[in-house]
Amino acid sequence: MREHGLQGIHRRRRHGSTRRDPTATPAPDLVERRFRPPSPDQLWVADITQQRSGEGWLYLAVILDAFSRRVVGWAMAEHLRTELVMDALDMAISQRQPAPGLVCHSDHGCQYTSLAYGRRLAASELVASMGTVGDALDNAVAESFFATLECELLDRYPWPTRSGLRTAIFDFIEVFYNRQRRHSTLDYHPPAAYEHHHHPAAPAA
Repeated sequence: MREHGLQGIHRRRRHGSTRRDPTATPAPDLVERRFRPPSPDQLWVADITQQRSGEGWLYLAVILDAFSRRVVGWAMAEHLRTELVMDALDMAISQRQPAPGLVCHSDHGCQYTSLAYGRRLAASELVASMGTVGDALDNAVAESFFATLECELLDRYPWPTRSGLRTAIFDFIEVFYNRQRRHSTLDYHPPAAYEHHHHPAAPAA
């Protein structure tokens, strides 16, 4: 690579956007790094990342289905309030209509330990799960997605405006990542195709 003037893209050290509420009671870890459910909509993982633009920070909350690595819910905002993760959760629930008992796994961020988030899970009969504090491997599926997002999009271009950044992230998730990007863990299928191949009855949205 050096002979041809090429160099690999290295993932930058992600500055965590997790802010833990020391007074909140976290949910137990029901996953324990077992991220291979047998079918869609049994285990979702949730997390938040951030990207700076020329106009300031933009925050992205995502929910991925651990079976297919598909982003089933997402939201972007200029703030880290609980509404950010609630919007991502509402999108996932609306699109997927999960059966009671689905496990939604996250870190100990104050947005995920909030009463509002917990009540929204309970209202939909979903079950909260949280990994240990400060261990990225406890939410490895979400971390892997953010690594892909950073290496293949965010770190490749300058982002003068939030609107341009929003549009690029939307296209990356909905046009490229879910429907075109192949994954070695999915037999080199994109998430949507993997779901359809293995579980044709899974939601197609």
